Amino acid sequence: MKFTLSVAMNPLDQFAELAKTAEESGFSGVALPDSLFYSETVSAEYPYTPDGSRFWNEETPWADPLVAVAAMGAVTNEIFFYTSVLKLGSRNPVLLARQVGSVAVFTGNRFGLGLGVGWTPEEFEWCGAPYANRGKRVDEAIDVLRLILDGGMVEYHGQFFDFAKLRMSPAPSKRVPFYIGGHTEVALRRAARVGDGWASAMMKLEDLRTTISRLTELRAEYGRVDEPFEIQAVCIDRFGLDGCREQEEAGVTDVITQPWVFDGIPFDGPLAAKKDSIRKFADEIIGKLS
Repeated sequence: MKFTLSVAMNPLDQFAELAKTAEESGFSGVALPDSLFYSETVSAEYPYTPDGSRFWNEETPWADPLVAVAAMGAVTNEIFFYTSVLKLGSRNPVLLARQVGSVAVFTGNRFGLGLGVGWTPEEFEWCGAPYANRGKRVDEAIDVLRLILDGGMVEYHGQFFDFAKLRMSPAPSKRVPFYIGGHTEVALRRAARVGDGWASAMMKLEDLRTTISRLTELRAEYGRVDEPFEIQAVCIDRFGLDGCREQEEAGVTDVITQPWVFDGIPFDGPLAAKKDSIRKFADEIIGKLS
């Protein structure tokens, strides 16, 4: 089992030290969230809270996750980074391929791309992308990203994206893994079909069990059940050593956590206290399960 530190909603000037402490303490990865902006009103409900409300506000700090990875990668040596998850629907995949490839090269292949569609129409429309047909557009965008990132002179002619032969150099020397987010049947099928793993949002353990079972069925349907596949999970009702063991038994391969939350330290709390929480979590859990 692997353990990943989430830095979501923490002050940006703490990111580098949190990543260094996570690496020193035995964490396998750091997960970066994605939010383009906070709109005063939204015309859709947030899909991962019971009442559809956002649990952050206009003052919550966010960074472009790819820029943040580059900064943290410069002060670490081994720890892996990934987006959890980047909203692909509002982005151009050709431009994104340039950015992802650069991050992968600068970090020495310590980067994985967690991808989701995106949920708010405003992020699509205000970034110049249509909200309609977003699922199909994302499927094409994933194809474009994989094609370009794998290197060589390539071309693509689809319904939504079309370009003649081009090449981006240097290409990453190792394949950039894609982790697909989302809880819907369509998202699970996308993960089973093209993903190197699946990334959850906040879920209870029993929901995780059901989802992991469905992913196994879908991967068998696509003939991929024997291929490596990661399950990255944010479990909201199982904690501590026993809780992590239950997650592992359910099929979770990577626990995403923020240890300071369990010690009552707020997101804007002191860096030193958070570093102590990371070390405590490592001593009490990682050393016994990883």
